[in-house]
Amino acid sequence: MGMLTRTLLGTCLSLGALLAVFSSSAQAATTLRIAHFLPSVSNIQKNVLEPWCAELQTRSEDELRCQIYPSMQLGGTPAQLADMARNGVVDIAWTALGYSAGRFPRSETLELPFMLPAGGVTANRIIWEFTQRYAQDDFKEYKVLAVHTDGGTAFHTRNTPIRGAGDMKGLRMRASTRMASQVIDALGGAPVSMPPAQIADTLSKGVIDGAALSWEVVLPAKLDEVTRFHSDTRADQTSPTITVLALLMNKRRYDRLPDEQKQVLDALSGAALSQRAGVAWDKAIAEARQTVASDPTQTLVTLDDAAHDAMRQATQPIVDRWANSTEGGIDRPALITGLQGIVAEQAPELK
Repeated sequence: MGMLTRTLLGTCLSLGALLAVFSSSAQAATTLRIAHFLPSVSNIQKNVLEPWCAELQTRSEDELRCQIYPSMQLGGTPAQLADMARNGVVDIAWTALGYSAGRFPRSETLELPFMLPAGGVTANRIIWEFTQRYAQDDFKEYKVLAVHTDGGTAFHTRNTPIRGAGDMKGLRMRASTRMASQVIDALGGAPVSMPPAQIADTLSKGVIDGAALSWEVVLPAKLDEVTRFHSDTRADQTSPTITVLALLMNKRRYDRLPDEQKQVLDALSGAALSQRAGVAWDKAIAEARQTVASDPTQTLVTLDDAAHDAMRQATQPIVDRWANSTEGGIDRPALITGLQGIVAEQAPELK
């Protein structure tokens, strides 16, 4: 073999090795498909998912990327999102656990009436700790990336201020979850289920009288344009109920990731991502409250201790029924006690 031939052969082998390296790198890059049920301008996408995805991409040196599909663009319904993640239709789904009734029974403890504070950061610390200590069996089929609150429930009404436990009697109130429906019913109201996008229109037409939902939804859903009264708890009072939201990843998809990508994903998920959501929710809640408070046509009602206690007593049968249920063979009283212990540790000022 001549010198020129050997040189050309060596060059070809070197190029082949380089191409193999580049090919391996390209194959190692991962695009995570994320689905959720809200528009692309929503708080969860703009202030949580997009910055989180950008950080994933930077930390992984472009090996982890995201493709976000808002508003159920891949089909299905919000109630099917947990199944879509479990079955691998998407890699990750952001969903409300209450949309999948009975699927996450231990986590239902968090939505029981008057258990958690309103707001994001403190509540999310409690939620994440509870999930890790007591609810991991709910998520055996998933890699849990975050669990967080919707900010807690306030009552937003068109014509009737809710200042006490009896003021909701006969009012038709939109409820976001099965637990919220039970709370409204216990307080004498008539719960109505509908998507967030329909609330303002049905309120303006008088089809419903109000809505039980987080402040975070008020501005995007334009509730400030069709309601005049907003009843809320103090910072040292527990919320009537919350909605538990979660970012769930297909477990097989996670297990197949290269170790380096798993390390990046783990570092930016869990408690860290739950707290990122808490910060975003607290900011959105503060903005909504400030906007409403600055409008002289709006009235903000803060429940006093007597009203708060009366509402808690009226909804206590919900807690008792849930605790006494034997469904699934779960020690429900122990879950309640466990949650109350974490709340006492993390938010001792709560009433």
